[in-house]
Amino acid sequence: MKTSLRLLIAVVALGSLAAIGCKGAPGKPGPEPEVPRPDQVTDFPTLYKTNCVACHGDSRHPGAAVSIVNPVLLAVLGEGEIQSILDHGVPGKLMPAFGKSGGGMLTEQQVEVLAKGLISTYGKPGLLDGQNPPPFKPILHPDAAAGQKAFAAYCSSCHGAAGEGDPKLKLGSIVDGQYLGLISDQELRSFVIAGAPGMPDWRSDVANHPMTDQEVTDVVAWLSSRRPASAPVSNPPVPEATPDKIRPLTAGPKHAPASTR
Repeated sequence: MKTSLRLLIAVVALGSLAAIGCKGAPGKPGPEPEVPRPDQVTDFPTLYKTNCVACHGDSRHPGAAVSIVNPVLLAVLGEGEIQSILDHGVPGKLMPAFGKSGGGMLTEQQVEVLAKGLISTYGKPGLLDGQNPPPFKPILHPDAAAGQKAFAAYCSSCHGAAGEGDPKLKLGSIVDGQYLGLISDQELRSFVIAGAPGMPDWRSDVANHPMTDQEVTDVVAWLSSRRPASAPVSNPPVPEATPDKIRPLTAGPKHAPASTR
């Protein structure tokens, strides 16, 4: 009887130890949730932080590129245009295609989540109701000469008569060749229409006199005309390797044969 009781206690003890050991077995998945595959991420904050914030910044930290959390720009763009830019990027400039349809990594659902999330998170419903904002993309014929006059009327108080900047306001030149070589006409248009931190949008440069679509188009044309032909491009081409430029691999320095003496 005592032997059977001892055997039962031993079996129960071994079973308990085995159960405890299995819970902490090396390599066994823990209780934490599994990391989702990149194409399964569908929450806006994660998608924006992963794909957009490095260049475009957020509401607290501006980025080097055009701010896409600007509610005026979002209202002018609209969800459809945002999706198109995310899908296909901006050809010839630093904005790549993010959607798979344009060669990127994001699914159609993820692109839609980003577009909707930008508007719902940073947009302001009804912001431009009853107003007539210039369209995001130009549709009118540009006139650079008229653009210089419009620049003087709307922009020179901050940027200088010739766009050379104002040291008192700590504003640099916007006609600098290197700057204009890195920014597209569409980006210039975005800034003129939607403004930027510390810069008014198309409605506020002159009191009670918003810029017309033609004036915006002409100002961009004048700035573009100041871009030197030798300005650097955003994506310099990679030189093609030709046979005369390819160096053969070597096995390292040759050593003299060992002495036979």
